[in-house]
Amino acid sequence: MNILITGGAGFIGSNFISYILNKYPKYKVVNYDKLTYAGNLDNLRDVELNSNYRFVKGDIVDSKRVNEVIKTFGITHIVNFAAESHVDRSILGPQVFIDTNVVGTQVLLDAALKHGIKHFHHVSTDEVFGSLPLDSEEKFNEDTRYDPRSPYSASKAASDHLVRAYSETYGLPVSITNTANNFGPYQNPEKFLSRAITNLIDGKKIPMYGDGKYVRDWLYVEDHCSAIDAVLQNKKKTTYLIGGLTNDINNLEVAQKLLEIFGKDESWIKFVKDRPGHDRRYAIDWSKAKKELGWKPKHNFDTWLVRTVKWYKDNEWWWRPLKEESEKLYEKTGQK
Repeated sequence: MNILITGGAGFIGSNFISYILNKYPKYKVVNYDKLTYAGNLDNLRDVELNSNYRFVKGDIVDSKRVNEVIKTFGITHIVNFAAESHVDRSILGPQVFIDTNVVGTQVLLDAALKHGIKHFHHVSTDEVFGSLPLDSEEKFNEDTRYDPRSPYSASKAASDHLVRAYSETYGLPVSITNTANNFGPYQNPEKFLSRAITNLIDGKKIPMYGDGKYVRDWLYVEDHCSAIDAVLQNKKKTTYLIGGLTNDINNLEVAQKLLEIFGKDESWIKFVKDRPGHDRRYAIDWSKAKKELGWKPKHNFDTWLVRTVKWYKDNEWWWRPLKEESEKLYEKTGQK
């Protein structure tokens, strides 16, 4: 299998590259990444000398470049991680989200058709489904109606629709995974969990949007990687929702777990201005993936939260250069 992984220098993409090369020594992987603020080749130090790994700098909206890479390396499969993915950034500037997430996906789909790609897998988010009520037991599933509520989730919803349209119209073999909030090593410190951890390491408080009662489903990044691997091996043209092992845990409770790990009290939580259009609750029913793929998450939240904290403590060299830049985002939004 010769895989083109777009956005492979990002958080989830880089973890997936390491996962695949370690599990399948004969697979060849091409990492195609624009290296925006979210892309970091330091994420891939463990595989950069692997003879089956190549990095190519490029933008997925660049049709000529994309087609050249697919032809040059004899690509047979594409996994599309490349995306602008931060809701706060999408509120400040939606255009780049449309360019990358919608137009970029369309460019990749056209290239996949042109070169007879055997399997095009598109990585998406549970945020395309909108928000669930706090007081319900309802969960998102593969039949949930799309109801995006931010420029980011709207752009991802559009890309999902494009992927399905290319399957129906042109017969392109595609699959989609809509996943929960990921956590683990190499996550940019602008995201909630990694920002909270690095703040506490620096002796600073955890910023908490609104009342903090925003519920998320948390998925350890290696479980996400194994789910995509299962989809590629299964070869079905379908969609799977991929969730973690958390049961309706809100951001305030996550912060409290972190404070317990660091031996601090709740005075280390600082409530800040809420995000516009903030979705109240996400929850995922991943039973289809379990039934059809034999997949289920293996990493429970509490244990791997502790291990994630340890990773950030042990790898300050990685996140320290990114921290100052990531905090500038929140200065712009007034949510610092």
